[in-house]
Amino acid sequence: MLHFILIRLSRASLTILIMVTFAFVILRVSGDPALALLSPETPASVVEAFRQSWGLDQPLWVQYLRYLLAIAHGDLGQSMRDGRAAVVVVAERIPTTLLLTVPALILNIAIGIPAGILAALKRDSFVDRAVMTSAIAGFTVPSFVLGLLLVLVFAVELPWLPSGGAGSIQQMILPVATLGVGGAAVLARFTRSAMLEVLGEAYIRTGSAKGVAWRRVISGHALPNAAIPILTIIGFMIGNLIAGTVLVESVFSWPGLGSLLVVSVMSRDLAVVQCILLFVAAAMILANVLVDVLYGVLDPRLRATGRTSGGA
Repeated sequence: MLHFILIRLSRASLTILIMVTFAFVILRVSGDPALALLSPETPASVVEAFRQSWGLDQPLWVQYLRYLLAIAHGDLGQSMRDGRAAVVVVAERIPTTLLLTVPALILNIAIGIPAGILAALKRDSFVDRAVMTSAIAGFTVPSFVLGLLLVLVFAVELPWLPSGGAGSIQQMILPVATLGVGGAAVLARFTRSAMLEVLGEAYIRTGSAKGVAWRRVISGHALPNAAIPILTIIGFMIGNLIAGTVLVESVFSWPGLGSLLVVSVMSRDLAVVQCILLFVAAAMILANVLVDVLYGVLDPRLRATGRTSGGA
């Protein structure tokens, strides 16, 4: 088991390094932070002094090596906008983002898994078609479009809920629903597929033929064996929820990581953008490592081969 976990962690470390390198290069070739943060009337000497103070006048490979060295020492840089440590700026927004992502994940699981199980048990019935049609609709509608529709209906036409801001449960409802619908739709589809595959196995038919109660067959055999592919999707969804807050927080003026990322990209606040991307990548990879470890717990064969059907 220890070897199994070490393999996952080594892959996760490599993935984070690739992510950090990609973000570093893209941010520096996409625009000059000095021109984004300073006004057009700023004298050239001041602009050059700004670049020198932040090390932007150095060759790209020198900046990259300095950045990796700083990360190795736990230094994620300082915000160019307010001079504070980037990790402090980002950490302030994490709890606000979690106020959306955690309830959204719970909503995904609470709706998606029961809906998928019901559709599988009622295969080819009206219930199955209704669940899958709703799932396809929820999956294909972009989150920002769904968010705007919810604002139009529940904040404009029916002024029951606020259209934006943060600080109350009422202000959480629309953004959580926006994040939750798409994830629940995806989870419902994969849960249905996983259950149908398990229900077609010989041991399920044998249990039913021997007179074992159908409810016991489902809860004791079908669900545990369908858990691995379902865990795969949940692992991906955790990271996708954090990444998906960028658009949702912008639509609902929610002051979390997503809105901070938009502002920081526009102002080329390099350290803050890199810190956010590093946090998102770490969250996604950690979720998948945990899923891989659960794979090993649920199926000992995976520990022996060191392989999974998905993960970091």
